Amino acid sequence: MTQQTHDQILIIDFGSQVTQLIARRVREMGVYSEVVPFQKAAEAFARMKPRAVILSGGPASPAELDSPRAPQIVFEAGVPVLGICYGQMLLAAQLGGKVESGHHREFGRAEVSVKAPSALFEGVWSDGAKHTVWMSHGDRITKLPPGFVVKGVSENAPYAAIEDESRKFYGLMFHPEVVHTPEGAALIQNFVRNIAGCKGDWTMAAFKQEAIARIRAQVGKGRVLCGLSGGVDSSVAALLIHEAIGDQLTCVFVDHGLMRLNEAREVVSMFREHYNLPLVHVDASDEFIAALEGEADPETKRKTIGRLFIEVFEREAKKIGGADFLAQGTLYPDVIESVSFTGGPSVTIKSHHNVGGLPERMKMKLVEPLRELFKDEVRKLGQELGLPEKFVGRHPFPGPGLAIRLPGGVTREKLDILRKADAIYLDEIRKAGLYDKIWQAFSVLLPVQTVGVMGDGRTYDRVLALRAVTSVDGMTADFYPFDMNFLGRAATRIINEVKGVSRVVYDVTSKPPGTIEWE
Repeated sequence: MTQQTHDQILIIDFGSQVTQLIARRVREMGVYSEVVPFQKAAEAFARMKPRAVILSGGPASPAELDSPRAPQIVFEAGVPVLGICYGQMLLAAQLGGKVESGHHREFGRAEVSVKAPSALFEGVWSDGAKHTVWMSHGDRITKLPPGFVVKGVSENAPYAAIEDESRKFYGLMFHPEVVHTPEGAALIQNFVRNIAGCKGDWTMAAFKQEAIARIRAQVGKGRVLCGLSGGVDSSVAALLIHEAIGDQLTCVFVDHGLMRLNEAREVVSMFREHYNLPLVHVDASDEFIAALEGEADPETKRKTIGRLFIEVFEREAKKIGGADFLAQGTLYPDVIESVSFTGGPSVTIKSHHNVGGLPERMKMKLVEPLRELFKDEVRKLGQELGLPEKFVGRHPFPGPGLAIRLPGGVTREKLDILRKADAIYLDEIRKAGLYDKIWQAFSVLLPVQTVGVMGDGRTYDRVLALRAVTSVDGMTADFYPFDMNFLGRAATRIINEVKGVSRVVYDVTSKPPGTIEWE
């Protein structure tokens, strides 16, 4: 990560599936934060010189002798420390307290009763009140370290909130970073802004200027190739790099034929005509669709698409004479997820997006100007760069495109059906004024056919599933509660206008903390 002139918070990750949310909450307060695995925490602490440290949750048990530990320097440097769940128990275990396993487990919503005032609770929780939180633990602190006192309890956690005010050490058994703890973000803000004293001056405007300077310093007079996918991430990266080095950048847009309706045409038009970026448009749809036909396994689809993208990109790079640097829209979650944190179950969850990196034969250095940013921050940067709001605010779209919204093999016929149906669905959402209230909406063409009657004839056509979820973080989500009138309108239009679909269903599955991504 880059050297920063802003206040910084170090977040040590012990394998929690929601550690990223801690970083997001901190950054929402205008304070830069980094997530590092516990194995690299000492090195990161020395490099960052953080104003404070947050210890994340994790799947291990602090009662085990070989469980992950925080470097001792964290507790000796005189900076505030906040431990969350596993992190709280580490505070106890490493500072002279005691943690035991085998006690009552506590998963899901719980109530914490405030027993005494705390700087962590100031303006948020009052003495004697009860508050809803999200718990996820199977161990329990049974003896507090010297200097610590209890500030909150729950039914199964007698030390739900603890602190040592003199050393500014705080511990929470629950997860304040998830939306299921309603006032959790305010508790984190108290820690970051009031206890740690961070100014909150890390903005996208400041990031833009600093990023441009870093790109110029890295690239010099070299040439940069950018793989433009048409998504928000690669588009923002391309515009940022273009602003830094101008025509030293060439973008290659590989059209794999798996995009939404008219999307390829809109991308080419926007970047060539509106932004005047040097852009090579490659129609490789035949190659991709032929390779995916008959392939049902979603992970194989992802890997096939990733491999072909690199092969096509390589061919085009040779045609235009190559380059010194390759630009990618890598985001901070990609960076976090590419590291094996604990070897526990979170590794499987965190690695499910990783398809592989660049082959060694591609002798280009990487330029990744967004690798410090989360998705919502990339959108804000896009606004700073002047991207249209309609483009910046688009719902997330998977890199493999429609291929993973087509269970089973990919064919042009099925892609055409799905594209048209999805466009109608999104059109109805926009007409209803709901697009910006929904985090992600999409259609899935199920590998199911059903008998029906249309007019006087019998049909045997496909079933289409509609999905829409609300989310503030992309890691926890709930289905959007459409009224039946909306669903009726959308389904009727799809069945009438899209040949090949005879039935439409709506998916009402939710996604609580601790489950894998939707796609």
